[in-house]
Amino acid sequence: MNDTPESPIKRSDEEWKKELPSETFSVMRKHGTERAGTSPLNKEHRAGMYACAACGLPLFESSSKFESGSGWPSFFAPLPKSVGTTSDRSLGMARVEVHCARCGGHLGHVFPDGPQPTGERYCMNGVALKFEPK
Repeated sequence: MNDTPESPIKRSDEEWKKELPSETFSVMRKHGTERAGTSPLNKEHRAGMYACAACGLPLFESSSKFESGSGWPSFFAPLPKSVGTTSDRSLGMARVEVHCARCGGHLGHVFPDGPQPTGERYCMNGVALKFEPK
């Protein structure tokens, strides 16, 4: 697991519910998943930064994004110290959950089937990200 940033953000579910759109709240605070193929970020190809939709922490450079065919925005590497991981056995299988290192929001999962140089596929929910073009 990566180190967390110096200033973690702690809020109650009620506070997050007031700040986040309902689908973003469902994904980030209740570990939901958006439907595959529905994120406009799948078609985003401009240079920029993908940040946490809840707290704004920069998570992924656009240069690490790739087309995985999974239906979700995918990246081969996060920025240093931007994400943490935990074990997820919620669907009867072992997966590695990815969350924002600052606010703890659920982002998606990481799998060992991505491209080089890391061989990892960070499969992220688009509603958990906000794109900031350069």
